[in-house]
Amino acid sequence: TLLDWAEEHKGSRKYVAFADKCWPAFPSQFGFEPCYVNSRLVSRGIPVACEVDIYGALSEYIGMCASGDTVTLLDINNSVPQYIFDEDIKGKYNYKLTDTFMGFHCGNTPECKMCATRAIKYQLIQNRLLENGGKPDFTRGTLEGDVAPSQITFYRLQCDSEGNLRSYIAEGEVLNVPTRSFGGIGVFAIPEMGRFYRHVLIEKHYPHHGAVAFAHVGRVLFDVFRYLGIKDIAYNQPKSLPYPTENPFE
Repeated sequence: TLLDWAEEHKGSRKYVAFADKCWPAFPSQFGFEPCYVNSRLVSRGIPVACEVDIYGALSEYIGMCASGDTVTLLDINNSVPQYIFDEDIKGKYNYKLTDTFMGFHCGNTPECKMCATRAIKYQLIQNRLLENGGKPDFTRGTLEGDVAPSQITFYRLQCDSEGNLRSYIAEGEVLNVPTRSFGGIGVFAIPEMGRFYRHVLIEKHYPHHGAVAFAHVGRVLFDVFRYLGIKDIAYNQPKSLPYPTENPFE
């Protein structure tokens, strides 16, 4: 249905991207969650951003062009528990706890970028809220499992409240670490992520969605954003290079 709709409405335009109103609108109209459908579309080269994230969809499209591969859109605001870090990361990878985070979403990541244990399931939170925790019906349709280990670039193009475009880019990796959680999720690591999160993502009011390209394409993305005339292109600065608002005595 979505492919037919896109074909019938793209007019003279060559490319298509979706920014869906996923929940609860999609399951109430179609009878299931759109996550697995979204993952299939993105794997075909059609960017899909959930929660009507228009700049997320645009960011995904740019990442597809930069990497020549599929991408995903994940929440970037979930921390890695201390016990997981102690058991599976400390001493095995050269990262601090504050360098790590959980990249999460309900299940929109293409299956080709997930571990072999992936499966189609249901949205746990919505099932509790909308179906009182009973047998899943219209909350079915998520693609769940751990994101497979890979090099990644976390990035986003965004318009601020004043109408100015800004962006961020940070290269890192998905670690080969079990998440022990639900949804489409992975343990990500980016050098100096804690400082980057505080002084860029929070301070500059970026939304919780981040686009993920499954390769190190920071150089290409930086050139693209620069050619677009974006003056504010943030990145994860090393400890030796403080952010403008960072206390140098910390």
